[in-house]
Amino acid sequence: MNIPPTENAILLHACCGPCSITPILRLRDMGLAPTLYFYNPNIHPLPEYLRRREGLLAVAARLDVPVILPDQQDPCDAAPDAWLAAIAPLGPNLADMARRCPACYDLRLSRAATAALALGFARYSSTLLYSKYQNHQAIIDAGQRHASPALAFLPEDFRPGWDEGIRLSREWDIYRQPYCGCLLSAHDRYRKQVAVRP
Repeated sequence: MNIPPTENAILLHACCGPCSITPILRLRDMGLAPTLYFYNPNIHPLPEYLRRREGLLAVAARLDVPVILPDQQDPCDAAPDAWLAAIAPLGPNLADMARRCPACYDLRLSRAATAALALGFARYSSTLLYSKYQNHQAIIDAGQRHASPALAFLPEDFRPGWDEGIRLSREWDIYRQPYCGCLLSAHDRYRKQVAVRP
């Protein structure tokens, strides 16, 4: 982005296409102009990451929203290194979502805040606040932790638009992921099948 953001601009950290629809529409209703920022080194494996990124680009094209893809400047931003480093200190507590997820939120919102400041945005938020399955208070805490006098975090609750976001993502044929993103969340989702005997 070479043009300085307008006064009503907001950098919106985006986790995927389906979760972006309602936040984009809500922010526009609030008089804000979102720019999407896709930084999610937690998403594994790489084909899943690419599918979600394509879904986000499809939503952005349909709603005419600018997108920033840090991985286009540095492919390492699509690699799991930063995420692994963020959760490694949890050691044997990796399986504990109450500890793991806040570390992941913090990593992604720290990066989004840094980008927002560097690009001249005065506010930022995250599509993570759309999901019924995420820890909203931990997301808000991380967002506010990385805010500053020059950058406000908007803790908007996008969940009231949950059903409409799902409806539109299906209508638009946007890829809908079956798990949160990381390998551990995929394990949590499918582990019951391990115990099922044929």
